[in-house]
Amino acid sequence: MISYPIIVFWSDEDNAYIAVVPDLSGCSAGGETEAQAIEEVHIAIELWLEAATAIGNPIPQPRHPKFLKEIV
Repeated sequence: MISYPIIVFWSDEDNAYIAVVPDLSGCSAGGETEAQAIEEVHIAIELWLEAATAIGNPIPQPRHPKFLKEIV
């Protein structure tokens, strides 16, 4: 499995931790704890990759963590 960078932050609006995967458009998950959000986003990554493969969309390669400094 490909390892994608994950960004986790607290959302006052959602009253939860949110984990997003910048390399996979729209791929995110939430949880009551950071660990739970990360666990849930790993499931979301698997489902995102399965869906992209099923419809023939390309699977993006993970960007280098250095790139993340530009978007955080």
